[in-house]
Amino acid sequence: MSDIVLYHNPNCSKSRGALAILEASGTSFDVVEYLDAPPSRDTLLRIISLLPDDPAELVRKDKNFRELGLDAAHYTTPEAVADLLVEHPKLMQRPIAIRGEHAVIGRPSENVEALLG
Repeated sequence: MSDIVLYHNPNCSKSRGALAILEASGTSFDVVEYLDAPPSRDTLLRIISLLPDDPAELVRKDKNFRELGLDAAHYTTPEAVADLLVEHPKLMQRPIAIRGEHAVIGRPSENVEALLG
């Protein structure tokens, strides 16, 4: 089993940056391309519980969010965020790195360094 799991989107520069940091670190890690293999609701709830951030931080409030006509005020609880991301995985912040009982959003990419060492 790898030390770190990286929820990765290869089309995202921050995600590619986090991947490069992990590759250079020599730490073993697994990559989950979450758009190809979306996490389950239970997995999302676990990720949310491991993040030091508010659950709402896991949701990208980008063009896709606006085009769906969503209201950020409705996505502040772990359950609401998990339900939204199950339905629309593209809205998940990326990358997400997890090591043990700790997780970080890799924005900026250097945030993954907190899980090294």
